[in-house]
Amino acid sequence: MPGVYLFWLRAPQIAEVAQPGQFVMVRCGNGHQPLLRRPLSIHRIAGGEQIALLFSVVGQGTSLLSQYREGDRLDLLGPLGNGFSLYPDSGKLLLIAGGVGIAPLVFLADKALDQGQAVVLLAGSATASLLYPQSLLPSAIEFVTATEDGSGGREGMVTDFLAEFVSQADQVFACGPLCMYQVMAARPLHGPKSVQVCLETAMACGLGACYGCTIKTRKGLRQVCRDGPVFELHDILW
Repeated sequence: MPGVYLFWLRAPQIAEVAQPGQFVMVRCGNGHQPLLRRPLSIHRIAGGEQIALLFSVVGQGTSLLSQYREGDRLDLLGPLGNGFSLYPDSGKLLLIAGGVGIAPLVFLADKALDQGQAVVLLAGSATASLLYPQSLLPSAIEFVTATEDGSGGREGMVTDFLAEFVSQADQVFACGPLCMYQVMAARPLHGPKSVQVCLETAMACGLGACYGCTIKTRKGLRQVCRDGPVFELHDILW
């Protein structure tokens, strides 16, 4: 995955309490630039002491972050936000990832498999080189891929194949670009009891103090950092 980085960090205090869908605010430099931290989803937990972060380089902050090397120290704040809600009576889960939006979904899949739930992961990207490596996933996951150019898996957008899988799922979880959610919201998703989406939104504080990540929902104004980043798909006013 060119331009995508996977960091494993020793952070026992975060690893002990983190839940799928939560995030950390990362200070990307050692000085005052960039001034603001960057929000990154917790990708995985290992051994009760380590957390993984998966991110792509999209600007100054993540570019600086990509230059860190083994042995360097990172300043993290977290875990923050409200994560995914797994219902104990849900037998089969459908996870939908758009690009690097797969980051929080692997943590969710790990937890679901530990609870004996079946997981189908439908992952899409522009081209095959940007697909998440199947070798890094638990073998029990049913992994289905789609690429826009047809170079890997099925040809098309990941949303083109929802109807085939969604009716068989008790719950649906998604993380990806806003356009993916808008397509999902415009289509009737029959079958699942819950369709939860993790919003990838620019955040200034990550604590609910600045109101910079406020969105409109059917329940009024909500802050992605404090009330989310996970919301029911049809609660959001698109």
